[in-house]
Amino acid sequence: MRGRLIVLAGPTAVGKGTVAAWVREHHPEIWMSVSATTRPPRPGEIDGKHYHFVSNEEFDRLVATDGLLEWAVVHGVNRYGTPRAAVEAKLAEGESVLLEIDLQGARQVREHMPEAYLVFLAPPSWEELVKRLVGRGTETEAERERRLETAREELAAVSEFDTTIVNTEVDEAGRELVDLFRSHPTADPAG
Repeated sequence: MRGRLIVLAGPTAVGKGTVAAWVREHHPEIWMSVSATTRPPRPGEIDGKHYHFVSNEEFDRLVATDGLLEWAVVHGVNRYGTPRAAVEAKLAEGESVLLEIDLQGARQVREHMPEAYLVFLAPPSWEELVKRLVGRGTETEAERERRLETAREELAAVSEFDTTIVNTEVDEAGRELVDLFRSHPTADPAG
């Protein structure tokens, strides 16, 4: 039986990475795809664990060879994408797969893999989202403003998703996400 694919997306600074890390730590049976990106690593990020940090040339090669399930330019600057081969292999083996990606990527996955279940991770409030972004301290003021503008657009897309989880507490959001793997039957793409 083919595995279950769940896509986790939401606005910048909502805590997608934190919730995904909770799932990785507490439910290793759920395979987490590692995205490729052209952005430089943030302090503490490890290549191959947090992201595959690649050059623009390598990213171009992946796009040209259909090596990415989805990809996008995020915040008008860097490119991110999901390597296709690893996801397809895990699903074929019957494994549960979680993709933590942005809105553009979620739309592409929905187009290419309609059996995917899309989950929107929402902040408890706009004020909390701004607080989380500023609190990270990893972006310049200009980058923060660009990310907040993107976040406004992303929040408006909530209706495109199958369900919404509000990230008030990381462990609670993580448990809700894991429950979705258990409560929704695997879709058979062959019909």
